Amino acid sequence: MSIRAQKRFAGFRNSLRSLNNRNYRLYFIGQGISFIGTWIQTIATGWLIYRITGSEFMLGIVAFSGQVPAFLASPLAGVLADRLDRHRILVVMQFIAMAQASVLAFLTVTETVQVWHIALLSVCLGLVNAFDMPTRHAFVTEIIDYKADLVNAIALNSVLFNASRLLGPAVAGILVAAAGEGACFLINAASYGVALISLLLMSPRPLRAEEERKNILLDMKDGASYALRSEPIRFLLGMTALMSLVAMSFPVLMPVFAAKVLQGDSHTYGFLVAASGLGALFGTFFLTTRRDVLGLEKVICVALLIFGSALTLFSFSRTIWLSLLILVFIGFGMVLSMASCNTVLQTIVDDDKRGRVMSFYIMAFAGAAPLGSLIAGTASSLIGAPLTVGISGLLSLGGAAFFIWKLPGLRSLIRPIYRKMGILPEVAAAIQATDDFRKPPEYSGN
Repeated sequence: MSIRAQKRFAGFRNSLRSLNNRNYRLYFIGQGISFIGTWIQTIATGWLIYRITGSEFMLGIVAFSGQVPAFLASPLAGVLADRLDRHRILVVMQFIAMAQASVLAFLTVTETVQVWHIALLSVCLGLVNAFDMPTRHAFVTEIIDYKADLVNAIALNSVLFNASRLLGPAVAGILVAAAGEGACFLINAASYGVALISLLLMSPRPLRAEEERKNILLDMKDGASYALRSEPIRFLLGMTALMSLVAMSFPVLMPVFAAKVLQGDSHTYGFLVAASGLGALFGTFFLTTRRDVLGLEKVICVALLIFGSALTLFSFSRTIWLSLLILVFIGFGMVLSMASCNTVLQTIVDDDKRGRVMSFYIMAFAGAAPLGSLIAGTASSLIGAPLTVGISGLLSLGGAAFFIWKLPGLRSLIRPIYRKMGILPEVAAAIQATDDFRKPPEYSGN
């Protein structure tokens, strides 16, 4: 093997280093299968609603019913994630989600399903997601052995999500045509079963004991105060909300670009979505190659500039091939900036506040996304889709400029946290030297 090939192989192995942790490996496999099942059910649910009602309004109502619980219940979920065993919470949530998919499958297969059934079950799944998502984000730190692998673990999670976003809808389209929506829901229930088994096979090491506190509202207030007092956390949450708000303009308006701007059809729409997903995969793969969290603040700046510039250019494109190329950069910049913000947040937050801070992260993302969709749809009807997306691109560039302006101060605040954690190279080397000095002679390698 040539030296260049050896370096490439070593780089590939480094990008998968989190999988050396048994617990994370089980988590990765279970979640990978579950994410695909979730996308299959999401596509099949939309198709089922439209087949039953023929109403675009009902599509929006059911989607809204599934999104709102995740936004409203997240603060409570964050408190419980900091009080209770996160592993147990995830096991319970996976079991409830499996039951939800099974009930939906039964109603669909027996041809007794009605729209109110789907809406009620969507609310149920939304509540599950409200408790599952912040707990899951916080749980990752308990299943990796080394803090330095956190960047890689979060990046691999993003790889799973974006890969499933490409594969799941494609599989759903085939299954709906061949076996109906009920088969899709059954497969999703089975995927939750796989995720549940993977969780039960784990042996995580909790980073803190369960806490028995009496006042949940006080815990929520403490978590909010902690996040607001910390300028880095406050700023990263704000950037997440801004990105979620403006980034939703192009997915919502993609059908308009496919049909009216580019004069295409449903196949054109599929290609546009796939191009964005491909760029998102590139962004997550890039993040997996990073060894640690150092320098991610600069990565966020560059990613925001790429996203804003590409979104602005996309609004001017009138040819399919140019639009596809630009969408690759849009997906790359969007996912890289969001995943990097998540990684820095996960790194700098205290373990006993992690669940609550991640619940605020979910609120910033889940709360701004529906609002962004509503604004994009309303603005498009008034000024047109291209101009709406162009304004979103300029707003993103404004956010990037603000981030660049704040970067020196932000890094000065984050650097002491990294130093305290031993993440900075000089500190990590000193810690390693101290550990080596303390080892007995028989372990020194001499």
